[in-house]
Amino acid sequence: MTQIELQADHMKLEDTRVTRRYFGKFSKITGYLTKVAATMEAEGRFGRKDIDAMARYLVGLNWTFTALSHKYHFSGRFAHSGKLTFDRRESGFPVYQELLEMANDAQQAERHLASMPSVGDLKDQMVRVILSEQEIPTKLQFALSQRLYYEELRRGDQFWARNDPQAVWLGNDADRRKFLVHWAVYDSQVNLPTIYLMDLEDTGRTGLPKDERRWPEAQAHLMAQSVAHLKLLTIAKGFDEDFADLHPTRLRRFHIGPMYSYAFTQQSGPLRDVLKAANSPVGEDWALVWTEEELVSERVEQVKSGWFGSVERQIFALDPFEGGGAETGATRMERSLIMPERPYQALAERNPPGFRQVRKFVVSDGGRVLSYK
Repeated sequence: MTQIELQADHMKLEDTRVTRRYFGKFSKITGYLTKVAATMEAEGRFGRKDIDAMARYLVGLNWTFTALSHKYHFSGRFAHSGKLTFDRRESGFPVYQELLEMANDAQQAERHLASMPSVGDLKDQMVRVILSEQEIPTKLQFALSQRLYYEELRRGDQFWARNDPQAVWLGNDADRRKFLVHWAVYDSQVNLPTIYLMDLEDTGRTGLPKDERRWPEAQAHLMAQSVAHLKLLTIAKGFDEDFADLHPTRLRRFHIGPMYSYAFTQQSGPLRDVLKAANSPVGEDWALVWTEEELVSERVEQVKSGWFGSVERQIFALDPFEGGGAETGATRMERSLIMPERPYQALAERNPPGFRQVRKFVVSDGGRVLSYK
């Protein structure tokens, strides 16, 4: 894709009300994600360690949008407030560059906060301007929004462009330590948050997270392979071959998005038509795709290594209904839709082909999550 095409796909939010509506929409969406994950846990699709890892990233995503909403709270009303750029054609999410800038701002948050008046001082100055000059203190309001932005970044734990691997010990089985390794990226190619969970067995002398040689190498390897166009089979086999004493037995990848909204995005297809037909009120005009890919090892083979040695190699099960799994590179893949009640009703009425086997999670302001197939 050329730079001109990329620019056409990206859009700056110029108007204050539109910007706040955009962040209000994502505030609801990210708030629902943990509830959907909890529903999956109740169904037995996630273990406790899985859900703990997932929740970390889903909550972090909420905090990322909270920070960005402060940063751009006065877009269109103040000359230096900046404008959010988002991908309106593919993902509906902010572009990758926004998260890079946020990470850079986080590194300098303390310095900025040290030079800013406190929240209390800014509010006192606003009151004085309103009472004495009888005008809206726009500059002070903007300064307060930036103060809140840097305070949010100082708290940390946002979903960043790179969220490096962490290892959670699951237990021992004879001479094998079992770990859940999890990490996440904001994929620059598709502008979407992507979460990875890998179950692995460790037969090394030192437990992986404490191994000063293998752990940095494993982290770097996994981050380098975390791109949307690589199949899970490619990632898992490459890891299995590069580390003789680390054995990936299961790899999962979760794509959070795209987000569809008739008011904001320009994706084509039946889902856009469904959102148009729903004619939903502000805040409910959206649908979010949640895609889970899973690759599972079905057996182990011993492969010759060197003159006299041998190493384990995982043989992964591929989806038998997708050309032997060559297309997906996974054991299974499942797409779900998360949407409010009104878009779901429009989807059920139109019942477009291709959506009948898609799992639907219907959310409401009351906190309910209903699951339909």
